Amino acid sequence: MAELTKVALFTNEYPPNVYGGAGVHVEYLSKALAKLMDVEVRCFGAQQSEVNHITVRGYPLWDEVRRNTDPRFGGALDAFTRSLLMSKDALDAQIVHCHTWYTDMGGLLAGKLWGVPYILTIHSLEPLRPWKVEQLGNGYHLSSWMERTAIEQADAIIAVSKETRQDVLRLFNIAPEKVHVIYNGIDLAEYRQSESTEALTRYGVDPNRPYVLFVGRITRQKGIIHLVNAIPQIDPSLQVVLCAGAPDTPEIAREMQEGVDAVSANRSGVIWIREMLARPDVIQFYSHAAVFCCPSVYEPFGIINLEAMACETAVVASAVGGIKEVVVPEETGVLVNLQLKEGGFDLADPAAFEADLAAAINRVALDPDLRARFGAAGRRRVEEHFSWDAIAQQTAELYRSLIVD
Repeated sequence: MAELTKVALFTNEYPPNVYGGAGVHVEYLSKALAKLMDVEVRCFGAQQSEVNHITVRGYPLWDEVRRNTDPRFGGALDAFTRSLLMSKDALDAQIVHCHTWYTDMGGLLAGKLWGVPYILTIHSLEPLRPWKVEQLGNGYHLSSWMERTAIEQADAIIAVSKETRQDVLRLFNIAPEKVHVIYNGIDLAEYRQSESTEALTRYGVDPNRPYVLFVGRITRQKGIIHLVNAIPQIDPSLQVVLCAGAPDTPEIAREMQEGVDAVSANRSGVIWIREMLARPDVIQFYSHAAVFCCPSVYEPFGIINLEAMACETAVVASAVGGIKEVVVPEETGVLVNLQLKEGGFDLADPAAFEADLAAAINRVALDPDLRARFGAAGRRRVEEHFSWDAIAQQTAELYRSLIVD
């Protein structure tokens, strides 16, 4: 097997510009890979650094790409432009590894220009996020084309769950032997139960009163509107803490605001934190929650559930995608079934899902013994299955299988 000395990671998100699970994945994977080889990160932004075998180069936004066009096209056009810039710059890595559709086209082009294999990690799939037309307009068709073209020509695909692998094989023309499952991971030293409650107090949460916690972006995918709609059925003794920002569109931002206003008019203890919290603060919120809720309608993996479990917090989550491979029902939490309308991602019966979600939250949060048992089992599970070092080793083995002596 060929000696592996360097990989190039192409990504939209990289610290300090991290807003979702894919960015968290790249941040920690790059650190773990750097123990095994040199790592070059090409990312969206102005970052420039070189430390601990990781060289980071940011690619800033080119303003011209958003000028004299439909504003909704900006994201896809920007991704195409920065992917081209990433790919044309001199490359001495033996393999290119891309994350999300934003840079997949960059991997394809770099592979052709520099004669190296390229791998894509699938964190989500455009065909399974049709609501993005609301956000991107016809730019969604460009992002979908970039993703499909890059996937179907990739040397290998990493799916972050078994169900994501099945989605890739169902939706794209790619040989099954090219699609591998390697899970997301968690930094077990960083994500662990914190005794401090300073952040809770600072944001108006009563640390002596149990609360249900949501952490994520305001998107259709994350199902936060369903959680908001469920609040009237959540026991009034529970606080509801929504760490939720970065709305996809003005429409969903307005829907969120109206929903929170409506429920807050009839009960106390609904706290909406709109800013992105520092990681130590988020860990405090995870650590002291009675239950963490992940109501996603589409979730290839759901790294936030790992974060909560690592902090010994019980989880209530929707039974979709990779969540079913992370949360063990009646061992580390409760999974809530939902039914989607045929051919789409709207719920067939939103009211039923919201009622079931509230019932599961009440059951776990109001039973201290149950939530303690789920929390302890969740920590054991992440320790046994989801360390970043193990995931980096699996990833490096895949790299080595693709490079030629």
